[in-house]
Amino acid sequence: MPDFHAIADAVAAEIVSGKLAAGSRLPPQRSFADDWGIAASTASRVYAELTRRGLVTGEVGRGTFVRAAEALRAIRVSEAADAPIDLQLAISASLEQAALMAPALQALAGPAALREALCATGPFGPEGAGPAVSRFLATSGWTPDPAGILFAGGGRQAIACALAALCKPGDRVGVEPLTYPSVIRIAARLGLQLVPLEIDHQGIDLAALARAHAAKPLAALYLQPTLHNPLGISMTSERRQALAQWFKTTGLYGIEDAAFAFLSDETPLAAYAPDQVVYVNSMQKRLGPGIGVGFVAAPGQVKDAIAAIMRAGGWMAPALSMRLVMSWIADGTAAQVASLKRKDARARQALAARLLGADRIRANTDAFHTWLELPQAWSADAFTAAAAQQGVAITSAGAFAVIPGHAPNAVRLALSSPALKDLEQGLQIIRALLASAPSDAPIE
Repeated sequence: MPDFHAIADAVAAEIVSGKLAAGSRLPPQRSFADDWGIAASTASRVYAELTRRGLVTGEVGRGTFVRAAEALRAIRVSEAADAPIDLQLAISASLEQAALMAPALQALAGPAALREALCATGPFGPEGAGPAVSRFLATSGWTPDPAGILFAGGGRQAIACALAALCKPGDRVGVEPLTYPSVIRIAARLGLQLVPLEIDHQGIDLAALARAHAAKPLAALYLQPTLHNPLGISMTSERRQALAQWFKTTGLYGIEDAAFAFLSDETPLAAYAPDQVVYVNSMQKRLGPGIGVGFVAAPGQVKDAIAAIMRAGGWMAPALSMRLVMSWIADGTAAQVASLKRKDARARQALAARLLGADRIRANTDAFHTWLELPQAWSADAFTAAAAQQGVAITSAGAFAVIPGHAPNAVRLALSSPALKDLEQGLQIIRALLASAPSDAPIE
């Protein structure tokens, strides 16, 4: 009888060669065992090995499917896709926006100005940076403490610094069950266990949070209260207040990822619990992914610990990027560009609602992305693969799942990146796929 590794190798070869197409469903484990003449327990080990290699994904209640080609290479939610129409990357950029930002570069043309901009800077930035960013981030009812503003080399670095400062290897961190994929990878590198918490339309379920913490204490929470990625929902003010009280009662810290908050007027969670919420933001979504500047608004008790992590990891913002960002903040360019992005996001959401049907998508009208729940005939990976075959890159729900195999049958469509005519074409392709069955859309 062959070893389960050998059987897994044989199935893997069929996947790589294309004999088993992306999105195709493997037989139930008992049928697989009968076909190969092996025990059911051996078949289970084969499927587990294929899952471990990232070749297949199990969808609870639906079966085991060969992963889409994009997933087989790697989940690249934060990088440009190969397909002509990229609905994976939730960024927004235009020539109009770039024209507003260009004059700041002229100020660095002189040798003296450039030399100053190339000098090293620390986690708290140059003199005056903290108060300027504090005013920039301020909303109705909340102004972060200028002394707690730190500057990381981007949003992901800011999140990593906060997690490393608040937690130690082996700690449990509460998260939404679908979350920012980079956080899943960061937690794995830091040796942290992510604990998915139940959510509803208002945000984290407080009863579920209390049960998880009582079962085995959590060290911290990582949350996206505003325009959640990928679901697009925003936590209600009532839920924010209740969660803030939970933080105060337990003494735990929360990490609020506000990457998309500039598209909304919601009051940050940090406003409700300023002493126990580490607020993380960045200029990647506001201005452009190549900016390389992230903000941390940290409570006084933990700001120095976060700064130490930044120094140790070299995760501070580059001085040149800092200089540009502070210029764009000071002259109002950053606010102008954000306003353009908000207007553009609403127009794209209206287009998606018109072409796909407002009742079919789960979307916030201010968000860069929309959540599309699929008909029963399609699995998420099969739909992703079929879309890619027609030149449209989208992201399967599995990319966001904290627990592999526990993702809804859905995909995320990032609407903000392509030109409007390309977006319309891509959405028309998605609409046609929704109206078809997998057998009508063969995957080569």
